[in-house]
Amino acid sequence: MSLKNFVDNNSCVFSIFACISLTFFYVASLYVWRSKLSRDHPSTIKRRFFSVSCMMLLAPFFSQYFFTETTLSKSDIYEQMGLRTAGFFAASTLPLLLTAVLFLGPLTMQFFSGLWKLYSEPVYWVSSWQDLVWVRNHVMAPLSEEWVFRACMMPLLLQCLEPMTAVFVGPLLFGIAHFHHIFEQMKAGVEFKTALMISTFQFTYTSIFGAYSAYLFVRTGHFVAPLTAHMFCNHMGFPNFGEVSSYLPLQRIVIIFNFLLGFGLWCTLLTPLTSPDIYDNRLHWET
Repeated sequence: MSLKNFVDNNSCVFSIFACISLTFFYVASLYVWRSKLSRDHPSTIKRRFFSVSCMMLLAPFFSQYFFTETTLSKSDIYEQMGLRTAGFFAASTLPLLLTAVLFLGPLTMQFFSGLWKLYSEPVYWVSSWQDLVWVRNHVMAPLSEEWVFRACMMPLLLQCLEPMTAVFVGPLLFGIAHFHHIFEQMKAGVEFKTALMISTFQFTYTSIFGAYSAYLFVRTGHFVAPLTAHMFCNHMGFPNFGEVSSYLPLQRIVIIFNFLLGFGLWCTLLTPLTSPDIYDNRLHWET
Protein backbone atom coordinates (compact mmCIF):
# COMPACT_ATOMS: atom_id res chain seq x y z
CA MET A 1 0.00 0.00 0.00
CA SER A 2 1.36 3.40 -1.00
CA LEU A 3 1.64 6.25 1.48
CA LYS A 4 -1.07 8.15 -0.42
CA ASN A 5 -3.49 5.20 -0.14
CA PHE A 6 -2.69 4.88 3.55
CA VAL A 7 -3.51 8.57 4.01
CA ASP A 8 -6.80 8.14 2.12
CA ASN A 9 -7.79 5.15 4.27
CA ASN A 10 -7.10 7.13 7.43
CA SER A 11 -8.34 10.46 6.13
CA CYS A 12 -9.83 11.79 9.36
CA VAL A 13 -6.69 11.25 11.42
CA PHE A 14 -4.48 12.76 8.76
CA SER A 15 -6.89 15.63 8.10
CA ILE A 16 -6.71 16.67 11.75
CA PHE A 17 -2.93 16.19 11.69
CA ALA A 18 -2.66 18.37 8.59
CA CYS A 19 -4.74 21.14 10.19
CA ILE A 20 -2.67 21.11 13.37
CA SER A 21 0.48 21.20 11.24
CA LEU A 22 -0.80 24.17 9.24
CA THR A 23 -1.50 26.01 12.48
CA PHE A 24 1.99 25.29 13.79
CA PHE A 25 3.71 26.28 10.55
CA TYR A 26 1.70 29.50 10.27
CA VAL A 27 2.65 30.66 13.78
CA ALA A 28 6.25 29.43 13.34
CA SER A 29 6.58 31.48 10.15
CA LEU A 30 6.17 34.62 12.28
CA TYR A 31 9.11 33.72 14.52
CA VAL A 32 11.73 32.44 12.08
CA TRP A 33 13.39 35.84 12.30
CA ARG A 34 15.29 36.38 15.53
CA SER A 35 14.93 40.00 16.55
CA LYS A 36 14.47 42.12 19.65
CA LEU A 37 12.35 44.61 17.72
CA SER A 38 8.61 44.93 18.48
CA ARG A 39 5.94 43.40 16.26
CA ASP A 40 5.01 46.90 15.05
CA HIS A 41 8.50 47.80 13.90
CA PRO A 42 8.64 48.18 10.06
CA SER A 43 11.48 45.67 9.81
CA THR A 44 9.52 43.05 11.77
CA ILE A 45 6.38 43.63 9.72
CA LYS A 46 8.21 43.33 6.38
CA ARG A 47 9.92 40.11 7.42
CA ARG A 48 6.64 38.61 8.59
CA PHE A 49 4.97 39.68 5.35
CA PHE A 50 7.56 37.63 3.51
CA SER A 51 7.17 34.65 5.86
CA VAL A 52 3.39 34.43 5.68
CA SER A 53 3.52 34.97 1.91
CA CYS A 54 5.72 31.89 1.63
CA MET A 55 3.30 30.06 3.93
CA MET A 56 0.38 31.03 1.72
CA LEU A 57 2.16 29.70 -1.36
CA LEU A 58 3.05 26.36 0.25
CA ALA A 59 -0.18 25.70 2.18
CA PRO A 60 -2.31 24.68 -0.84
CA PHE A 61 0.23 22.02 -1.89
CA PHE A 62 0.34 20.73 1.67
CA SER A 63 -3.46 20.55 1.85
CA GLN A 64 -3.79 18.96 -1.58
CA TYR A 65 -1.54 16.10 -0.52
CA PHE A 66 -3.97 15.23 2.27
CA PHE A 67 -7.07 15.54 0.08
CA THR A 68 -8.67 12.15 -0.50
CA GLU A 69 -9.64 10.87 -3.93
CA THR A 70 -13.29 11.34 -2.95
CA THR A 71 -12.69 15.01 -2.18
CA LEU A 72 -10.84 15.65 -5.43
CA SER A 73 -13.51 13.80 -7.42
CA LYS A 74 -16.11 16.36 -6.36
CA SER A 75 -14.22 19.33 -7.82
CA ASP A 76 -10.73 20.64 -8.45
CA ILE A 77 -8.52 22.14 -5.76
CA TYR A 78 -9.46 25.71 -6.73
CA GLU A 79 -13.15 25.19 -6.03
CA GLN A 80 -12.34 23.26 -2.85
CA MET A 81 -10.54 26.36 -1.61
CA GLY A 82 -13.32 28.74 -2.58
CA LEU A 83 -11.80 30.15 -5.77
CA ARG A 84 -14.66 30.08 -8.24
CA THR A 85 -16.68 32.49 -10.35
CA ALA A 86 -20.26 31.32 -9.82
CA GLY A 87 -21.89 33.50 -7.18
CA PHE A 88 -18.78 35.64 -6.76
CA PHE A 89 -20.57 39.00 -6.73
CA ALA A 90 -23.06 37.85 -4.10
CA ALA A 91 -20.24 36.34 -2.02
CA SER A 92 -18.26 39.58 -2.10
CA THR A 93 -21.19 41.77 -1.03
CA LEU A 94 -23.85 39.95 1.00
CA PRO A 95 -21.60 38.54 3.78
CA LEU A 96 -20.00 41.97 4.11
CA LEU A 97 -23.44 43.58 4.41
CA LEU A 98 -24.45 40.94 6.96
CA THR A 99 -21.35 41.66 9.04
CA ALA A 100 -21.96 45.41 8.83
CA VAL A 101 -25.48 44.84 10.20
CA LEU A 102 -23.96 43.10 13.23
CA PHE A 103 -21.82 46.21 13.82
CA LEU A 104 -24.75 48.62 13.51
CA GLY A 105 -24.13 49.94 17.03
CA PRO A 106 -20.41 50.70 16.55
CA LEU A 107 -21.16 52.19 13.12
CA THR A 108 -23.68 54.51 14.74
CA MET A 109 -21.01 55.59 17.22
CA GLN A 110 -18.67 56.37 14.34
CA PHE A 111 -21.42 58.39 12.67
CA PHE A 112 -22.04 60.52 15.76
CA SER A 113 -18.31 61.03 16.31
CA GLY A 114 -17.85 62.25 12.75
CA LEU A 115 -15.49 59.43 11.79
CA TRP A 116 -17.55 58.68 8.69
CA LYS A 117 -16.42 62.00 7.19
CA LEU A 118 -12.83 60.80 7.41
CA TYR A 119 -13.59 57.84 5.16
CA SER A 120 -14.47 60.20 2.32
CA GLU A 121 -11.06 61.86 2.46
CA PRO A 122 -8.57 60.45 -0.11
CA VAL A 123 -5.71 61.52 2.18
CA TYR A 124 -6.95 59.05 4.81
CA TRP A 125 -6.70 56.11 2.43
CA VAL A 126 -3.36 57.19 0.96
CA SER A 127 -1.81 57.58 4.41
CA SER A 128 -3.33 54.28 5.53
CA TRP A 129 -1.71 52.34 2.69
CA GLN A 130 1.60 53.90 3.64
CA ASP A 131 1.23 52.66 7.21
CA LEU A 132 2.59 49.11 7.51
CA VAL A 133 0.69 48.45 10.74
CA TRP A 134 -2.57 49.38 8.99
CA VAL A 135 -1.74 47.21 5.98
CA ARG A 136 -0.88 44.31 8.28
CA ASN A 137 -4.08 44.57 10.32
CA HIS A 138 -6.47 45.34 7.47
CA VAL A 139 -5.00 43.41 4.55
CA MET A 140 -2.20 40.94 5.19
CA ALA A 141 -3.49 39.42 8.43
CA PRO A 142 -7.03 38.76 7.12
CA LEU A 143 -5.73 37.57 3.75
CA SER A 144 -3.18 35.12 5.13
CA GLU A 145 -5.35 33.88 7.99
CA GLU A 146 -8.41 33.26 5.83
CA TRP A 147 -6.32 31.57 3.17
CA VAL A 148 -4.63 29.18 5.59
CA PHE A 149 -7.37 28.64 8.19
CA ARG A 150 -10.36 28.66 5.88
CA ALA A 151 -9.40 27.97 2.25
CA CYS A 152 -6.69 25.42 3.02
CA MET A 153 -7.93 23.98 6.31
CA MET A 154 -11.72 23.74 6.07
CA PRO A 155 -11.77 21.37 3.04
CA LEU A 156 -9.57 19.00 5.06
CA LEU A 157 -11.96 19.03 8.01
CA LEU A 158 -14.98 18.59 5.75
CA GLN A 159 -13.52 15.30 4.52
CA CYS A 160 -14.43 13.61 7.80
CA LEU A 161 -16.70 15.99 9.73
CA GLU A 162 -20.21 17.26 9.21
CA PRO A 163 -20.26 20.91 8.03
CA MET A 164 -21.49 22.37 11.33
CA THR A 165 -18.99 20.28 13.30
CA ALA A 166 -16.15 21.49 11.09
CA VAL A 167 -17.37 25.06 11.52
CA PHE A 168 -16.71 24.85 15.27
CA VAL A 169 -13.63 22.60 15.27
CA GLY A 170 -11.48 24.59 12.84
CA PRO A 171 -11.83 27.93 14.67
CA LEU A 172 -10.39 26.40 17.85
CA LEU A 173 -7.08 26.09 16.00
CA PHE A 174 -7.57 29.62 14.68
CA GLY A 175 -8.05 30.87 18.24
CA ILE A 176 -5.08 28.91 19.55
CA ALA A 177 -2.92 30.43 16.82
CA HIS A 178 -3.49 33.85 18.41
CA PHE A 179 -2.06 32.72 21.75
CA HIS A 180 1.42 33.54 20.49
CA HIS A 181 0.67 37.20 21.28
CA ILE A 182 1.23 36.39 24.95
CA PHE A 183 4.98 36.22 24.32
CA GLU A 184 5.01 39.57 22.53
CA GLN A 185 3.05 41.20 25.34
CA MET A 186 5.48 39.87 27.96
CA LYS A 187 8.34 41.03 25.76
CA ALA A 188 6.80 44.51 25.87
CA GLY A 189 6.79 44.44 29.69
CA VAL A 190 3.28 43.16 30.40
CA GLU A 191 3.00 40.87 33.44
CA PHE A 192 2.30 37.20 32.76
CA LYS A 193 -1.13 37.18 34.44
CA THR A 194 -2.26 40.25 32.49
CA ALA A 195 -0.86 38.87 29.23
CA LEU A 196 -2.61 35.55 29.89
CA MET A 197 -5.96 37.29 30.50
CA ILE A 198 -5.59 39.35 27.33
CA SER A 199 -4.62 36.29 25.28
CA THR A 200 -7.50 34.26 26.72
CA PHE A 201 -9.91 37.00 25.71
CA GLN A 202 -8.35 37.08 22.23
CA PHE A 203 -8.67 33.29 22.02
CA THR A 204 -12.37 33.48 22.88
CA TYR A 205 -13.09 36.36 20.53
CA THR A 206 -11.10 34.97 17.61
CA SER A 207 -12.60 31.49 18.05
CA ILE A 208 -16.13 32.92 17.92
CA PHE A 209 -15.25 35.01 14.89
CA GLY A 210 -13.50 32.00 13.34
CA ALA A 211 -16.70 29.99 13.63
CA TYR A 212 -18.62 32.77 11.89
CA SER A 213 -15.96 33.03 9.20
CA ALA A 214 -15.91 29.26 8.68
CA TYR A 215 -19.70 29.28 8.46
CA LEU A 216 -19.54 31.88 5.69
CA PHE A 217 -16.96 29.81 3.83
CA VAL A 218 -18.91 26.57 4.09
CA ARG A 219 -22.29 28.11 3.26
CA THR A 220 -21.14 30.26 0.33
CA GLY A 221 -18.32 28.06 -0.95
CA HIS A 222 -16.28 31.22 -1.56
CA PHE A 223 -12.98 32.42 -0.13
CA VAL A 224 -13.94 36.06 -0.66
CA ALA A 225 -16.91 35.83 1.72
CA PRO A 226 -14.96 35.31 4.98
CA LEU A 227 -12.13 37.50 3.66
CA THR A 228 -14.25 40.65 3.32
CA ALA A 229 -15.95 39.95 6.66
CA HIS A 230 -12.56 39.53 8.33
CA MET A 231 -11.22 42.76 6.87
CA PHE A 232 -14.28 44.65 8.05
CA CYS A 233 -14.10 43.16 11.57
CA ASN A 234 -10.42 44.01 11.86
CA HIS A 235 -11.20 47.57 10.85
CA MET A 236 -14.00 47.91 13.39
CA GLY A 237 -12.26 46.06 16.23
CA PHE A 238 -14.04 44.65 19.26
CA PRO A 239 -16.94 46.98 20.19
CA ASN A 240 -16.03 49.45 22.93
CA PHE A 241 -19.21 49.31 25.01
CA GLY A 242 -17.73 51.59 27.68
CA GLU A 243 -17.42 54.42 25.17
CA VAL A 244 -21.22 54.65 24.85
CA SER A 245 -21.41 56.69 28.06
CA SER A 246 -19.33 59.49 26.49
CA TYR A 247 -22.12 60.40 24.05
CA LEU A 248 -25.09 62.71 24.60
CA PRO A 249 -28.16 61.16 26.30
CA LEU A 250 -30.27 60.98 23.12
CA GLN A 251 -27.34 59.62 21.16
CA ARG A 252 -26.79 56.96 23.80
CA ILE A 253 -30.37 55.78 23.40
CA VAL A 254 -29.97 55.53 19.62
CA ILE A 255 -26.63 53.71 19.96
CA ILE A 256 -27.93 51.15 22.47
CA PHE A 257 -31.04 50.61 20.34
CA ASN A 258 -28.89 50.01 17.25
CA PHE A 259 -26.66 47.59 19.14
CA LEU A 260 -29.73 45.50 19.91
CA LEU A 261 -31.29 46.04 16.49
CA GLY A 262 -28.09 45.08 14.70
CA PHE A 263 -27.71 41.85 16.65
CA GLY A 264 -31.38 40.97 16.12
CA LEU A 265 -31.21 41.62 12.39
CA TRP A 266 -27.98 39.65 12.11
CA CYS A 267 -29.58 36.64 13.79
CA THR A 268 -32.60 36.93 11.51
CA LEU A 269 -30.64 37.40 8.28
CA LEU A 270 -27.78 34.97 8.94
CA THR A 271 -29.46 31.92 7.41
CA PRO A 272 -31.27 33.50 4.43
CA LEU A 273 -28.34 35.71 3.36
CA THR A 274 -25.96 32.75 3.43
CA SER A 275 -28.25 30.33 1.61
CA PRO A 276 -26.07 28.10 -0.63
CA ASP A 277 -28.59 28.58 -3.45
CA ILE A 278 -27.64 32.26 -3.72
CA TYR A 279 -24.01 31.32 -4.33
CA ASP A 280 -24.64 28.22 -6.46
CA ASN A 281 -22.85 26.20 -3.78
CA ARG A 282 -23.28 22.43 -3.90
CA LEU A 283 -19.79 21.55 -2.75
CA HIS A 284 -19.51 22.13 0.99
CA TRP A 285 -23.18 22.45 1.92
CA GLU A 286 -25.83 20.39 0.22
CA THR A 287 -29.37 21.75 0.37
